[in-house]
Amino acid sequence: MRTYSISIRLQRTTTEYAYVSVPVSDAILGKQTNGIRKVDPAKLGEMSIALGRSAEVHWHPEDQNIQMHPMQQPPEPDER
Repeated sequence: MRTYSISIRLQRTTTEYAYVSVPVSDAILGKQTNGIRKVDPAKLGEMSIALGRSAEVHWHPEDQNIQMHPMQQPPEPDER
């Protein structure tokens, strides 16, 4: 008996979180104003992302979302 099916392309997005410790150094401090140097938020963000790319960072699963992929196209021949 012959059956039919419909192929649906799914998309899975996994969100993970990790904590990194960013050392307070010249790399994240902004220019001195009135004798005070403050943390530059943009530099802090760049440094934290760079640290997060390290293989030593332990990532924890937070959420997973599975939905239909917005662009449905026929599967490639090798994906069947």
